Amino acid sequence: MIEPLRVLLADDDSLIRTAIDAILRPVTDIDLIAQATDGRAAVNLTVRHQPDVVLLDIQMPALDGLAALREIRHLAPAVHVLMLTTFGQDEYVTRALATGAAGFLLKESAVDELAYAIRAAAAGNAYLSPKVTRQVLNRLPAATARPEQDVAKVDTLSSREREVLVLLAQGLSNAEISQQLFISEGTVKTHVYRVFAKIGCENRVQAAMLAQRSGLL
Repeated sequence: MIEPLRVLLADDDSLIRTAIDAILRPVTDIDLIAQATDGRAAVNLTVRHQPDVVLLDIQMPALDGLAALREIRHLAPAVHVLMLTTFGQDEYVTRALATGAAGFLLKESAVDELAYAIRAAAAGNAYLSPKVTRQVLNRLPAATARPEQDVAKVDTLSSREREVLVLLAQGLSNAEISQQLFISEGTVKTHVYRVFAKIGCENRVQAAMLAQRSGLL
């Protein structure tokens, strides 16, 4: 029998902790093993329990999420960290990803996205909520050049993969892309995986930025 993924939740808002606990409780392959109410406790509990994934709020007392992330990456490098965010906090995305976060997840994410993100992070894959991707792109200046390397990468994609990349770059989720292209969500996931592999990107934000630079958008 496969052991469930061990998850630690760090958030100073008791309502958020209660909601996430309620979402994950029925998920049989995920076990919420501990909860922290501030950044310092998050670091200490991570070192003690060595969970597979930490759900880490950005804004917390004692030690903010970015500082806690830095310490966790130093003290427990095998632990994957997903940052919890709300709308309007997208300025932290680049800094957190550069520090080693496995991705970003909106606190109001549906149960299927929360579980999927945890599984993806535990497997060593980056995950960014489509809505977070959309926020980050809205802050970027319009591309004024078409770097040859980026254009060459886009040229390796099939016509369907280009369609998927464009929709992904517009901030659509896999489910929304599925509806737009009239294909199954499983097929969308396959296309997204192939797009990332061909253009050398690890997550939706990187792929979207490449699409923008290449002039595809």
